[in-house]
Amino acid sequence: MLASASPARRRLLEQAGVQHQVRVSGVDEDQIQHADPTELVKLLAQAKATAVAQTLDPVGDAEITAVLGCDSVLSFEGQVFGKPSGPAVAMERWQRMAGGCGSLLTGHCLIRNGQPEVLACVETVVRFAPLSKAEIEAYVASGEPLQCAGGFALEGRGGLCIDGLDGCYSNVIGLSLPWLRQQLSAFF
Repeated sequence: MLASASPARRRLLEQAGVQHQVRVSGVDEDQIQHADPTELVKLLAQAKATAVAQTLDPVGDAEITAVLGCDSVLSFEGQVFGKPSGPAVAMERWQRMAGGCGSLLTGHCLIRNGQPEVLACVETVVRFAPLSKAEIEAYVASGEPLQCAGGFALEGRGGLCIDGLDGCYSNVIGLSLPWLRQQLSAFF
């Protein structure tokens, strides 16, 4: 069970052939705070997975073997960037990020019946392309940055704004498939 409303996470699981269902947690993410972005994403992932695990019905959901919660943020120059609140915020962020590097952090929490939960943060360094003001304006005008942690979608138009990655590609989209494979291998 994927405890996430993210279409990108669903697509990653579908493309990888991982059978799953989706149940949105309803967790108020604004209520969860932590100064350390690594701890923040782990707390958010844990809250989502725990909330959904608590809704499982032993009979109706008997086929569910695990619940996965995830949350991502971008850490850039000591600041945590979730989804931009509007176009002006996205513009300001992109003007700062262009030509720089940030860390995309995704918290993962996997809960399996009768097993201790597994909690981790996967980090991928993102190298942003140096962009002109016109390029930034065009990207922000597309609306895509407003839907994504850090203000970009690697698998979308934002991919043109990235010069490279150091680490896990799928983690930047919202779920580290190598991490998930390792965890599921240990479970099954």
